[in-house]
Amino acid sequence: MSFDARVASHYEAWYETPDGQRADRLEKQVLRDLTGLFPLSHTVLEIGCGTGHFLRWFEMQNLRAAGIDRSPAMLAEARRLDTRAITRADALKLPFAQNSFDLVALITTLEFVAQPQLALDEAWRVARHGVIVGALNRWSLLGMQRRLKGLFRPTAYDAAHFYGVGELSRRLRAAGGPGTRSVWHTTLFPKWWPWTSTRTPWGGFIGMAVLNDVG
Repeated sequence: MSFDARVASHYEAWYETPDGQRADRLEKQVLRDLTGLFPLSHTVLEIGCGTGHFLRWFEMQNLRAAGIDRSPAMLAEARRLDTRAITRADALKLPFAQNSFDLVALITTLEFVAQPQLALDEAWRVARHGVIVGALNRWSLLGMQRRLKGLFRPTAYDAAHFYGVGELSRRLRAAGGPGTRSVWHTTLFPKWWPWTSTRTPWGGFIGMAVLNDVG
């Protein structure tokens, strides 16, 4: 998927809308819980950092954060927003040595990667403690709505592969290998839903962490 300058400039603007603010708050709540599973971690690499929206948030969580992205337009927008430690690079061939970071995060990135298992293998190669993924849920009402829109007009999600909890867990544990365990929550339920984050696999956003024995 090619993110041009128009998409990059509108990405951050969406987070200022009512829907964007709600999604941002709920997604970060889940991500905060997952990063809390790694109390000994101090550094994080975000793969597919885009405009740096979550990268800047990781910095606010007292993590030394670095990010990579393939899109020059996204990285240009990130620099305009004073995002630090960003590099143009490919998720399938990370320019870092083994165990370079305590954590590696992919937030709504895996959906757009041509070889997701290779991307996860690379993520795990450079992670000491574990990998965190935020993904759009294939089996949620929100996910279904986004896929249906693509039947009528072009959208940013036309080339995306949405994940369910089961597939995402299998891929992450395959990358981590024996001795790893996964923890997940979902959020972004309809507004009338009584809970914001649950272990029910139907929320629009899946947050999942895979930890090794030292995580």
